[in-house]
Amino acid sequence: MSVTVRPITEAEWPAFVAVDYEAFNASYPPEVSERWREIAEIDRSLSAFDGDLMVGCAMALSLTMTVPGGPIPVAGVTAVGVLPSHRRRGVLSALMTHQLRELHDSGREAVAALYATEAGIYGRFGYGRAVDNLFFRVPTRMSAFVPHAPADPALRLRVAAPAEALPELRRVFDAVRLRRPGMYARSERLWRIEVLADEERDRGGNGPLRCMIVEDAEGPRGYALFRVKSRTTDHDVPDGEVLLKELFATDPAAYALAWRSVLDRDLCSSVYAWNRPVDDPLAHLLAEPRHLNAGWLDELWIRLVDVDRALTSRTYAAPADLVIEVADERCPWNAGRWRLTTAKGLCERTGDPADLTLPVDALGAAYLGGRPLRALADAGLVREHREGALQELSAAMAWDPKPWTGMVF
Repeated sequence: MSVTVRPITEAEWPAFVAVDYEAFNASYPPEVSERWREIAEIDRSLSAFDGDLMVGCAMALSLTMTVPGGPIPVAGVTAVGVLPSHRRRGVLSALMTHQLRELHDSGREAVAALYATEAGIYGRFGYGRAVDNLFFRVPTRMSAFVPHAPADPALRLRVAAPAEALPELRRVFDAVRLRRPGMYARSERLWRIEVLADEERDRGGNGPLRCMIVEDAEGPRGYALFRVKSRTTDHDVPDGEVLLKELFATDPAAYALAWRSVLDRDLCSSVYAWNRPVDDPLAHLLAEPRHLNAGWLDELWIRLVDVDRALTSRTYAAPADLVIEVADERCPWNAGRWRLTTAKGLCERTGDPADLTLPVDALGAAYLGGRPLRALADAGLVREHREGALQELSAAMAWDPKPWTGMVF
């Protein structure tokens, strides 16, 4: 089959949506497509065609994402799908290869990122599993904090209407996102149509979006956004569940109080938090941390579009001066040996012998500082040619706090 890949036109947007919905077995009313159009970038939306038939789709969003050292432009890859009638026929490969070439040629972003519907797909396109997350289900009756949990008598809780509290939410979020790799800036539009969306279809049969703000006399220091699934037992005992959407705070005392605002919610027996960082401080606040009932999943996948520009766009936790040989079949401009000298902020082509050899997806997995290279080496994905080179690069790329994105794009 001959596949043609090209950007779509505005008139082709309904067909693009239809392909994506079919690929994901989805069905939404027209107003949801209209909401999606508000954040979509038509000029960065690609479709694959079998003759005149649109059979695949992919999109890139222009994100500003924090990496170790600060924010950089990142291509947020999303809406990737292929019609069931055209799977296993090279359509996805054509889309992803075209997109990577386009990103490279444009020079706009040296790094791409995506959420994977299936974790086994994107490694073959050079994406590495860079970020993990945890989900919690905490029984409220077993949620006591340790005696030394941080507290500040100046703090108070305030119930707020989520949409009306947007300026306060943004103030907290923007302070937090610059500290943690993987988090990205939110436009006013994204806040309105994604974070604070609260129509019936957004509720999924649960209660309305609720907001608790943690503040002092100077203003907000934290918040929690959540819904409540109201229910009772067979004996009419309240048994509701708090469904946490997001919780952020600028300091430990505000963070602890924000969690107490949901853990102490009346008429609720549990709190479910579906996406939290792997180093979430809640694990250290609970007197009995086993009651987190935590589960672990992959979150964000990272692809280095241009190895040299990507490696010089972040800072490092320790010095490193070594030669990395990168294997990259999908993006041949990355393949070969690169000398990374962190003290000078340089990554340049070299003919010197390699200290390490690794595939580009392993480098992407380590890029945000959350994936030690030792584990990748033990899995046979990284080869060390000079003793100590593995530890040198792994220590340099590590970062604290651990990366986390927190919201699907």
